[in-house]
Amino acid sequence: MMNVPCRAARTSFLWTLVLAAIVAFSVDAPLWAQDTGLDESQDVPQQVAELFANQFPFLPSATATTTDQADDHPQPAPGPKNKSDRMFFVMPNFLTVDNETKVAPLTWKEKFSITAKGAFDPYEFAIVGVLSGIRQADNAYPSFGQGFEGYGKRYGTAFADQVDGNMMVGAVFPTVFKTDPRYFQLGKSSFVHRFGYAISRIFVTLKDSGGHTFNFSEFVGNGIAIGISNFYYPAADRGAGTSLSNWGTQLSIDAFGNELKEFWPDIHRRLAKKKQYDPPAQ
Repeated sequence: MMNVPCRAARTSFLWTLVLAAIVAFSVDAPLWAQDTGLDESQDVPQQVAELFANQFPFLPSATATTTDQADDHPQPAPGPKNKSDRMFFVMPNFLTVDNETKVAPLTWKEKFSITAKGAFDPYEFAIVGVLSGIRQADNAYPSFGQGFEGYGKRYGTAFADQVDGNMMVGAVFPTVFKTDPRYFQLGKSSFVHRFGYAISRIFVTLKDSGGHTFNFSEFVGNGIAIGISNFYYPAADRGAGTSLSNWGTQLSIDAFGNELKEFWPDIHRRLAKKKQYDPPAQ
């Protein structure tokens, strides 16, 4: 988790649209053949209502199917992805599970261990370094100054943001609220359904005891992490308005991250297929 300038909210939204375009050209053709999954010969409003209910199961629905019914028939539990499976081959992906079948809940120690593993991954040190360089070039937080001292302050605050946010959202509050911090890939469905599902996981999470609940960890955890950041950022860059803007921005970034987690297997297969058929270099 990183606090970024207010304009990043618009940037993250644009990147979500860019992701949609990338995925559109990356997923296998059968997904587009399914399109939205609606049948014009049937009751379209009812189909739309069912699709919405599937994407947002925490909302009241008139349909008879509930997520709890699926829990009555648990299937073999997939384990979390191993360290070799990184999004775009560099981004850690430890808190992603292959599908949303019922899995054994994580212990509080496992929640802290897996989250810390991602927070202190070498990739995170590198990406924080890049972000700090961008902030230095833009002269963000002018009171930090320039030179090595200014860069060190920007790096320290950005890394603190990263660790605070990850631990609050992925370990501390999932332990408090007894929820699962992992992202469960939907995998097989239409593009529209999967895209909506990934966004909805900002609002919905799996309980350790089974079933779904509102994702308090996402909202409260990010809020607390941003509140903590007010203690080490310059006074000119603190305040309720700035904190609220950063909070909304972080939720958008996390939603974008869910889209990456959902569609990375499709992009990976597409890249592997392209590599397989590329002619050898002369």
